[in-house]
Amino acid sequence: MTDSDNGLHRRIDWKQGLLIGIGIPLAILPSIVPTTMFLWAASILLWGLAVVQGFIQNMAFGELAVAFPNASGIPGFTQEIFKSRDGVDRKYEKGRLIGGFCGWAYWLVWAPGLAVFIIVICGYLVGLFPNLASIDFLTLNLIVGLMVLVGLAVLASRGLEHSAKLGLIVGVVTLLPIAIITLAPFVTGNFHLDNITNYMVPADWVWDGDHILLVLGMMVIAQWSACCWEVVAVYGPEYHKPSVDLPKALFACGAICLFMFVLIQTSVIGALGIDGILAEPISPLRPVAAMAFGELGGSVVILLLVCACVLLIQIGYSAGARAMHSMALMGNLPCWFVKTNKNGEPMRAILVIALFNMALLVLLQGNPVAILAISAIGYVFVFAIALAAYVKAHRDPELRKIIRPYKAPRGWVWIALALAILQIPFLLIGGIYINYLEFGMTSNIIAFGVLALFFPLWIYSQNESFAQRKSRTAIDEKVEVS
Repeated sequence: MTDSDNGLHRRIDWKQGLLIGIGIPLAILPSIVPTTMFLWAASILLWGLAVVQGFIQNMAFGELAVAFPNASGIPGFTQEIFKSRDGVDRKYEKGRLIGGFCGWAYWLVWAPGLAVFIIVICGYLVGLFPNLASIDFLTLNLIVGLMVLVGLAVLASRGLEHSAKLGLIVGVVTLLPIAIITLAPFVTGNFHLDNITNYMVPADWVWDGDHILLVLGMMVIAQWSACCWEVVAVYGPEYHKPSVDLPKALFACGAICLFMFVLIQTSVIGALGIDGILAEPISPLRPVAAMAFGELGGSVVILLLVCACVLLIQIGYSAGARAMHSMALMGNLPCWFVKTNKNGEPMRAILVIALFNMALLVLLQGNPVAILAISAIGYVFVFAIALAAYVKAHRDPELRKIIRPYKAPRGWVWIALALAILQIPFLLIGGIYINYLEFGMTSNIIAFGVLALFFPLWIYSQNESFAQRKSRTAIDEKVEVS
């Protein structure tokens, strides 16, 4: 086993990478209700298109992740691609700023997800144990959040392979039973096609400007869940054989996502109908399970979903921490984040993520979709910049020389360019619109406020890294003279 150049350890193969991301289809859970509320049964098509979008993008991202095997997925290779290659040592460099901002936006995608699923867990627990309703919901969020975040931090400190084992355990006890639950209505006769064909779109639907913005906004919400299986590429520096393991993990995870996202949404709408889903804003899967297996089945599915949320929190912890670690290595965050523990885990970044999520629980108490809306804005910037990086990697004479053990199909650069333009300005405008429609300006202000925080951090980091480079140069010159 060899270690990568950035302090992370090459300890996993493609199967472990898949296991780390196998819980991704369950990221649909907080989005079932809002997508159904706005689009009715057409939301099924939305989820299918979102996963297909993920496939198209991830073919490009997989190529770049393998071309830069020591970079941590999107945050790593975008910083590598946009950095200056003219040999001039500048304190402030435009390419570092672009790549670093992409890494920061990527962190904003994954880090708030912990708070999202902590709130969802608390909602499920109140449904399972009604006595918990007597506890103030914010207090319950903070108690459960502290327990989960500390427990997963301890697990993470032992190394990535232990997280993969957790993924296997939780994946088996959640994904397979939930697949059975969502398939059950088709077998028991509780699935009614009329709930889909008669309610494809809201009765007042017209293709005007407001509804087009609504669709674009829903695409932003959907891609937060349905495209995030690119997370398995973040572990590029930790695969035994990145050129083989990474593409296998990406496409195996994508195939599972395509099946599960469409299946879950179809099953829930077919079994409950639009009104039935809107009547269950916390856990629409619970009445589906109760139809097939009785009230006991409903309770069982809540326990399974709690386990699923723990897995998703673990994924967000790991991905967010590696984004910060990668940015620090490239000099785009303070070097304090570079240090890892003896098992190669960036524990300082994990500590910051935990504190950030506890703050989010206080600021946006009880509303997981509002927090999701914040991180969804981050993904728009991430995908736009990462797809632009793919275009640059194919057009830049120097970058074109880099060996690519895996390549996307010929002509993919034009598809990547089209998707980048779709992200900005179109999906960005749609995301801002849907956030304003649902939550006023709160989610937009927090999202853009956190994104803007990067710039003073970046300036500090550039001053820090420039001073370190000058100090090393001075020491080298003294050595040469002596």
